[in-house]
Amino acid sequence: MMPLALNGRFVGQRFSGVQRFATEITAAWAALAEAPRPTLLLPAAAPEPPWPLPSQRVGSRGGQLWEQAELPRALAGRTLVNLGNTAPLLAGRRQAVVIHDAGVFDTPESYSWQFRAWYRLMHHVLAWRGARILTVSEFSRGRIAHHLGIAADRIGVVGEGGEHILREPADLAVLAKYGLAPQRYALNVGNRAAHKNLGGQGQAAALLAARGCKLAAVGGGGAVFAGAEAAEGAAVVQLGRVSDAELRALYENALCLIFPSRYEGFGLPPMEAFNCHCPVLAAKAGSLPEVCGDAALWFDPAQPATLAAALTQLLDTPALAETLRQRGAAQAQRYTWPNGARALLRHLEASA
Repeated sequence: MMPLALNGRFVGQRFSGVQRFATEITAAWAALAEAPRPTLLLPAAAPEPPWPLPSQRVGSRGGQLWEQAELPRALAGRTLVNLGNTAPLLAGRRQAVVIHDAGVFDTPESYSWQFRAWYRLMHHVLAWRGARILTVSEFSRGRIAHHLGIAADRIGVVGEGGEHILREPADLAVLAKYGLAPQRYALNVGNRAAHKNLGGQGQAAALLAARGCKLAAVGGGGAVFAGAEAAEGAAVVQLGRVSDAELRALYENALCLIFPSRYEGFGLPPMEAFNCHCPVLAAKAGSLPEVCGDAALWFDPAQPATLAAALTQLLDTPALAETLRQRGAAQAQRYTWPNGARALLRHLEASA
């Protein structure tokens, strides 16, 4: 394998699912004793990385300009690994890029037109110039292949994990802060992009209110997202962004995670919930049937009544929650960050 460089643009960025993936895969890669060590190429202003990897500061800029203009000039014969959807077009085939989903094609209403146009152009050019394309699920592989007009076998799959949520002790103070009682609330986790379908939970929120329970919503919006929706109602408590320690406490004490997204490339919150023994109610859409297997209670994201029916079933059948916890724990063992890092390295070796 040629010497490897890792695109460190994600270091210090505001955290979302993509930054989580890049951070955890990098940490798992650095912990693999048998793995080749990449050089982490960083923007000048990036914070000091926490991993025991060689690093190099590159250029003087940041953001897209740094990635497109300064990063490729620093490769010096190395193969570049990009973990966060974007990559320098000038690096051509001397790189691999993880494209997490085909959302800019499949759910264009979720993104600003500028973001959508740039990502569509970039991904087409990367494929045309021969970059090795990777993604996070079989579902995403099929959708990306379809939209970029390439064979699916040109795209490798690198799974995600959820065990990071167990790294910090649960911060139970978050429950008192928002007036949440253990087992008396359902949990939402996700940003407010249109495809997250957060506005389609009115009947579920009303049902929770009638049972003396609440719907706790974690997450926020973002500059690239459009069509933002949010769950509404007297039973809904908006928490905004929370720490990992707070999120762990929320998962561990919730009735369930409700995940109504109608489109996902992977679906990180259900995997986090599985690790915390939190039952999952999930929309039967996108990658979720693949990633959740038999560990979720399913509903149709286009039919809000089916979510209310699934929630009623969970509330009225105590043994069902325990069954879902056991299945979720088993499913979590199939998806871990070390497994993802090993899959990434296998694909890099195969394309060397």
